[in-house]
Amino acid sequence: MPPARDADAGHDGDAPAPCPDAATLGDAVARERRASGPALRARASGRAYSYHDFITTSYKAGNVLRHLGVRPGDDAHVASEHVPEPVLSFYGAAQLGAVTRFRTEAGGPPPRVAVAPAARADEFDLPPGHNLAVYGDPPADPSVTHWETEVWSENPAVHPVAVDASDPLFAAGDRTYAHGEVLAAATAVIDGVGIDPGTEVLLRGPLTDPAIVVAGLVAPILAGATVVLPDSTEWAGSDGHPIEVDGEACGASVLDLGTD
Repeated sequence: MPPARDADAGHDGDAPAPCPDAATLGDAVARERRASGPALRARASGRAYSYHDFITTSYKAGNVLRHLGVRPGDDAHVASEHVPEPVLSFYGAAQLGAVTRFRTEAGGPPPRVAVAPAARADEFDLPPGHNLAVYGDPPADPSVTHWETEVWSENPAVHPVAVDASDPLFAAGDRTYAHGEVLAAATAVIDGVGIDPGTEVLLRGPLTDPAIVVAGLVAPILAGATVVLPDSTEWAGSDGHPIEVDGEACGASVLDLGTD
């Protein structure tokens, strides 16, 4: 398994300084930002990643995706689940110039790689040259990659891929969002709702919502804060605010992102 700690220990350590000049999401996980403070906590499983472990594991996740054939511009379909593996896959794919689409089910044009829980492996019927990686239980099919096994054993090297601000980062609905516009929106969230190093930012919706991705996954890491993944009940029936900042619901109205 990738390195993780009990979530109760997630407040220990120093947070990295904010990264206000990032041009791509990969800049937010630069080696010099590795620190002992918490980057990611998952309440349901009790797992936590320091910035050091989060950044290193994002490199490993990207290398696994690259070995599975992901190249700049390729689609990576990632399960919309509040667990660390989809988040780390998103950050790994971003460093390859790939386009992440968070999904709740299989279907549509086949992605280069799909990342999903092992319990859903039978939903996928990918053609040759397209690959499935599952997390959780090991896959029954030997042609399917086990995310944890491969990420754990992978070399944490920085990816030899040049990614620009204008390159696509993720897609939702009919829209594709570039690194630059996502980082600009995330910076506006940081400034608008007051996200500081060490702040806890709780997601209040599914990863299929671009506002959740920007405000809940990108803004906290850019700020040196902590992404907190809720359990299955914490955001059900929420009032539409995409995040909570240190326990206070925030509308993040500065976002101009939608799934139209």
